[in-house]
Amino acid sequence: MRFIVLIKQVPDTAEVNVDPATGHLVREGVSSILNPEDRHALEAALQCAGQGDQVVAMTMGPTQAVDVLSEALGMGAHRGVLLSDRFFAGADTWATSYTLGKAIEHLGPFDLVLCGRQAIDGDTAQIGPQVAEHLGIPQVTYVTALRIEDGRVRATRDLGGTLEEVEAPLPALVTVLASCNRPRYPELRKLLAACEARAPIQLLDAADIGVMADHSGLRGSYTRVVKTFAPKVGRETTVIEGSATEMAGRLVAALREKNVL
Repeated sequence: MRFIVLIKQVPDTAEVNVDPATGHLVREGVSSILNPEDRHALEAALQCAGQGDQVVAMTMGPTQAVDVLSEALGMGAHRGVLLSDRFFAGADTWATSYTLGKAIEHLGPFDLVLCGRQAIDGDTAQIGPQVAEHLGIPQVTYVTALRIEDGRVRATRDLGGTLEEVEAPLPALVTVLASCNRPRYPELRKLLAACEARAPIQLLDAADIGVMADHSGLRGSYTRVVKTFAPKVGRETTVIEGSATEMAGRLVAALREKNVL
């Protein structure tokens, strides 16, 4: 079996600030990490893979995104694929999923595509489902547990207080939640091997996977980010005094004034 895991290099959002003049994220000097839920997707693939199976980690981004592929190889992935081309820059979720789908088709036959539910720098949860639609395969989202049996993926979905057991024929795509597993740490010897010149990491550009410039990146995007800003958080405190009855009456009146009641 071949498992393809879609991973992303994201900024450590705990350190990201917004430029008040431009409204753009300040990325200079900000460290990058492997998107947390993608790490769980990779662990799920590694747990499902048996002897002779192959786990391929794929990412789209600038050349420095190779770092997350090295980390994936350190965890146990067999191959890494980096999609990097200036035409890919500025892609929205549609253009990104289209490019990822074309790359998966380029790699050839596969059995299961896995990815995290969403990336912490976007929180759209759209990439996985859109890739599945592009490939024309079943999708199972919000997965907390999965296994492969008799040519089918069987999964448990968390629907927010309700668990659902589903199955789908292979090939299929699943999006994974952090509650699915506890990812392993990369092994030092595998990390060192991933940094060598002969590491099994393949670089593909738009021409390699047959993506037209008008269908990728900013030119191929249907949406635009008009403005990014940090919401202002304020707090107003009102002290209510008097007897218990008086305070209760004043509280109710204040809530009605604010249209809370």
